[in-house]
Amino acid sequence: MIPVCEPTLTGKEKEYVGQCFDTNWISSAGEFIKKFEDGFSEYCGVRHGVACSNGSTALHLAVESLGIGKGDEVIMPDFTIISCAKSILQSGAKPVFIDVESDTWNIDPKKIREKINSNTKAIMVVHLFGHPCEMDEIMQIASEHNLKIIEDCAEAHGAEYKGKKVGSFGDVACFSFYSNKIITTGEGGMVITNSDEIAERLRLLRNLAFTEPRFVHHDFGYNYRLTNVQAAMGVAQLENIDNFVKARINNAKSYNEFFKNSDLVRTPICREGSKTVYWMYSVLLNQHDRDDVMNKLNEKGIQTRTLFYPMHMQPLLKEKGLVDENERFPVSEDLWKRGFYLPSSSSLTMEQIKFISETLLGVLNGNTN
Repeated sequence: MIPVCEPTLTGKEKEYVGQCFDTNWISSAGEFIKKFEDGFSEYCGVRHGVACSNGSTALHLAVESLGIGKGDEVIMPDFTIISCAKSILQSGAKPVFIDVESDTWNIDPKKIREKINSNTKAIMVVHLFGHPCEMDEIMQIASEHNLKIIEDCAEAHGAEYKGKKVGSFGDVACFSFYSNKIITTGEGGMVITNSDEIAERLRLLRNLAFTEPRFVHHDFGYNYRLTNVQAAMGVAQLENIDNFVKARINNAKSYNEFFKNSDLVRTPICREGSKTVYWMYSVLLNQHDRDDVMNKLNEKGIQTRTLFYPMHMQPLLKEKGLVDENERFPVSEDLWKRGFYLPSSSSLTMEQIKFISETLLGVLNGNTN
């Protein structure tokens, strides 16, 4: 079976993790944590990095670090993972959902303005599948209305918008280092920011809000720390991030070449001036039953995954009264119904891409032999 995504651990991961065991620094203190934070934030062109336990906790820390809470609203895309909405709700605020663009699948800036009111405090943008959002327009909207910007870059390590790394535009930006991400620590996350004040707040919140004297608390925090062992993996992965990004881009170019003459498959566009890193190579079927096609690919040894289930369709969010039943999100619904991921690992070979592409086209053209 060709997996939809697997980590590439061919660098110094074992060596650096071994150093943690040799020195007994295996918990949330140790030299690799600062190395990873400093190295990754520098890679993104941002002053501070605050490592944490995963991408979901990174989002929660980001929202809380901005002082967002009860009575506030945060605008976010309808088409994304539930962690985005959860992080807003955890902080006591209300997520407000926006449909996405039909060509990029990212949050539609034109629809953001329609949702801004006196309770709006921030916009959460998600650089979906490694495709940068339209940041100039979004930053202009934020400036006009004095709104904070939270970037969810969990799928976009190394992506760029007009020559600038994603994660360097907002007040805070969040990354995930889960095992299927472009670089991984197994589980892990990071929040980056250029603000000294926000960075201090992030470090406080991730460590149970410990201050001096110890165990005397003036605030609640969370146990969201990353371990030195995980950070050691991150340092090793970071040494190869350019190679991983290049591999994903080359894989996407190869897929595009196979599909360029077919009207049966569509993919999100990469806007001029943007560098897309293709965390997952995602396709949209024009006329076939998605589940049937995925089952046939699975029978051929090709693993696939459906795209995200839209927020406005989530039973839990409906139960909480967060969804207006009269509001329509046609693009998000369409992407869910017709889209899925193809295998996208950095280690994917040209032979595998050829097999996957030809098999998919064969299935779509009625040839299942």
